[in-house]
Amino acid sequence: MESSEEDDDFPSIESITPQSKIDSVYQSHTEKGIRKLCCELLDLKDAVENLCGNMRTKYLAFLRLSEEVVETEHELMELRKHISAQRILVQDLMTGVCCQLEELSVANGNIDESLSDPQKIELEDPLPHEIDKCKMIFLEKIDVLLAEHKVEEAIEVLDAEERNFPELRSSGEASSAQASSFKSDFLKRKAMVEDQLVKITEQPSIGILELKKALTDLIKLVSLTTKDSGLIFGDNPVYSNRVVQWAEWEIEYFVRLVKENAPPSETISAMHAASICVEASVNYCSLLESQGLKLSRLLLLLLRPYIEEVLELNFRRARKMVFNLEDIDESLLLSPHFMSPLSLFATSSDSMLVDSGSRFMHIVEEILEQLTPLVVLHFGGNILTRISQLFDKYLDALNRALPGPSDDDNLTELKETIPFRAETDSEQLSLLGVAFTIMDELLPNTLSKVWNPKNESKEGGNENIAPNASTTTELKDWKRHLQHSFDKLRDHFCRQYVLSFIYSREGKTRLNGQIYLSGHEEYTQWDSDPLPSLPFQALFAKLQQLATVAGDVLLGKEKLQKILLARLTETVVMWLSAEQEFWAVFEDESSPIQPLGLQQLILDMHFTVEIARFAGYPSRHVHQIASAIIARAIRTFSTRGIDPSALPEDEWFVETAKSAINKLLLGGSGSDASDIDEEHIILNDDVDSDSADTASSLSTVESYESFASASMGELESPNFTDPEA
Repeated sequence: MESSEEDDDFPSIESITPQSKIDSVYQSHTEKGIRKLCCELLDLKDAVENLCGNMRTKYLAFLRLSEEVVETEHELMELRKHISAQRILVQDLMTGVCCQLEELSVANGNIDESLSDPQKIELEDPLPHEIDKCKMIFLEKIDVLLAEHKVEEAIEVLDAEERNFPELRSSGEASSAQASSFKSDFLKRKAMVEDQLVKITEQPSIGILELKKALTDLIKLVSLTTKDSGLIFGDNPVYSNRVVQWAEWEIEYFVRLVKENAPPSETISAMHAASICVEASVNYCSLLESQGLKLSRLLLLLLRPYIEEVLELNFRRARKMVFNLEDIDESLLLSPHFMSPLSLFATSSDSMLVDSGSRFMHIVEEILEQLTPLVVLHFGGNILTRISQLFDKYLDALNRALPGPSDDDNLTELKETIPFRAETDSEQLSLLGVAFTIMDELLPNTLSKVWNPKNESKEGGNENIAPNASTTTELKDWKRHLQHSFDKLRDHFCRQYVLSFIYSREGKTRLNGQIYLSGHEEYTQWDSDPLPSLPFQALFAKLQQLATVAGDVLLGKEKLQKILLARLTETVVMWLSAEQEFWAVFEDESSPIQPLGLQQLILDMHFTVEIARFAGYPSRHVHQIASAIIARAIRTFSTRGIDPSALPEDEWFVETAKSAINKLLLGGSGSDASDIDEEHIILNDDVDSDSADTASSLSTVESYESFASASMGELESPNFTDPEA
């Protein structure tokens, strides 16, 4: 009993399976699964290989079938040609048989006159459908040419058929049902030719030559319309006007398509597309002028608003991009095309000035590269004006980079951010050098690549695209405008430079009438060693120092150096002539004036003229203004009771001024302004002083529109010398 109870307590001890048996059982199951999976994968591999083989077989069968279809098409085409040839032969045979029967009938006289009319007609015309068969052959020929894409031959065949059958040109109804049916089929074939040409032009992969060829064929079909109209209606102006009106409608539709499908007007691609559109459309319109359709003027009239819109938006974009140097293209900065001439003006501290000049030229060149000869011919004046305006904006920005207030500071629309300032003399001269190089060299050279009169003269000979006689005049006016804009920048620099010399930081003037009054320290050494007054000695030293800097910064720009330094000298005497506070000192009755003060003032004016002559600057204008100042001083002092007859002769003043220059150059004077060593002196031994007075030595000195000349209009008269002097 006890043993049975123990068996009940442990009933599962006898059913325990050993671990080795478990491992063998599961291992066998896993192995079977893997083997089964491998078999399935092998079956799948065989199925894939069979599928690939079937696909390859079917693809090869498809290729063979395609080749057979192509061969069948060629065979069908050849068969149709053979059928047409056989039909022609049968027709010729039947025609020959009928002719022989007719000859035999006439010769034998066997025709019974009592035959009925239908029988007569049948014998006289045994082949009533002969003409219809010819027409069918013609239509089949057109179909064959269209199937073979021989559009040009199809157009020639159509034109020949219209010449043979004038009723095809008429707009009225045909005389018979058969003629009407043939005319309808003829017009359908003609429309098919036009559709095929249009499809050719619409292909995106079509080349330029194929496109021009297709468009020429289309124009040929359009010109046939005018020929047909002339043949049908003659010189009737009513119908001629209808044809012209139709052509004008087509032109208007074309312009609408151009505007609807053009790129955004502010992009450079829009400029390129507009130029190509004008070039192509005007050329194709010129081809129609031999047919009496003169559409070029209308086309240009309708396209002008769109072209001007593209120009305006592109140049507006250009104005925003000139000083946007943050995203400037590195390849532009490294381009030798513009960097080589402008790199001379790059300063060690900042290259943003040169970068702005290169960017300006790149923007202008990018726009000019999109232009075609006909765009230049018809819109050249507009483009030149916009380039001038862009150059003005650029110079206005450079103007504000100079010290001192600008003439345009009150204009809010000119407030572009200037990323640099020109503070030192070298930086200011570099700024002028960049502007001068763009104005005098880069812009004209870039423009000459596009504005080439020889290219314009090669265009078509009709009146609408003949070379414009005003092109040369427009270019001269454009260059004159650029020069005037640069003169404004140059004069602003000269004015600020002279004012900074004349006025101290406290706002007091160093050059006033007090230095010419009796008792001033200037006269202590007059009898023994007459010299110009200290402000004019300092002016001489200042100009010599600036000339040294200009020789380094403006290397190779000798013309600009002379013009600039001459203008500075002019600005000093112009300021002196116009400064009322200076003259008020002499006009004041309480001022102690003496003849020596007048003599000192006259010597200072002669000294100023001799500075210009010595340095080789053009001095004629300086001499005129100085003569006017001397004449006014003599009149003012004479009014106060000073006798001008006691003054030395003019030769004395000239020699004294020359001697003073030599003393200052050699450091022989004891004045404060004479510390000038010879390494700072610019000696122009190769320039004759007499030649400096000629008009050719200074091209822009006489630009009286500048700020200084505008305020001294009364000084432009050549009669300045006082008769009593």
